[in-house]
Amino acid sequence: MNAVEAMQWRYAVKAMNGEKVSDEKVERILEAIRLAPSSSGLQPYELLVVTNPELKSELKPAAHNQSQVEDCSHLLVFAAWDTYTADRINAWFDLVNEVRGNQGEGWEKYRNSILNSYVPRAAEVNFEHASKQVYIALGIAMLAAAMEEVDCTPMEGFIPAEVDRILGLEAKGLKSVLLLPLGYRNPEKDYLINAKKVRKSMSDFVHEVK
Repeated sequence: MNAVEAMQWRYAVKAMNGEKVSDEKVERILEAIRLAPSSSGLQPYELLVVTNPELKSELKPAAHNQSQVEDCSHLLVFAAWDTYTADRINAWFDLVNEVRGNQGEGWEKYRNSILNSYVPRAAEVNFEHASKQVYIALGIAMLAAAMEEVDCTPMEGFIPAEVDRILGLEAKGLKSVLLLPLGYRNPEKDYLINAKKVRKSMSDFVHEVK
């Protein structure tokens, strides 16, 4: 499928059948997420992949008992940095220098600019900024899954504090932002499976500015 066909095929699946997604498909989806762009390239989030049935069952109540959390093949948990720190920012800039070679004086000035701008800010402001980067990755993830003909359901409807507690995220300096169950639709239980996709018309949605 091309990107448009994939987006026409996908929808927010309401019931999954528990079938396992192949390792090859999951690896390609995860790699697409890893390659997603982010502000200044910092990738201020991490991805947890939950496959343990007992752990998925434990997480289900924190997601208001949405069945996909338990019935999916792989549950992706997008967790953003709780704040920007000098160590985190420097680790990224050092990695760039390692991969690309020393980037010179201009690059180091940019490093200092980011450090001076991000580090002094309140943790809440930094977490909000980091969380926005997660949504970019989510879009990539959903398209990648659709192109693999793997169903998914993006979820904001969960209790982050509970997910953080169950997965021990606080100790890692992370906070959960989004859940994305991966799996396959259950035709017998999913009331949306035959529903027509509803979007604004192109003329109502796209406005050309000349």
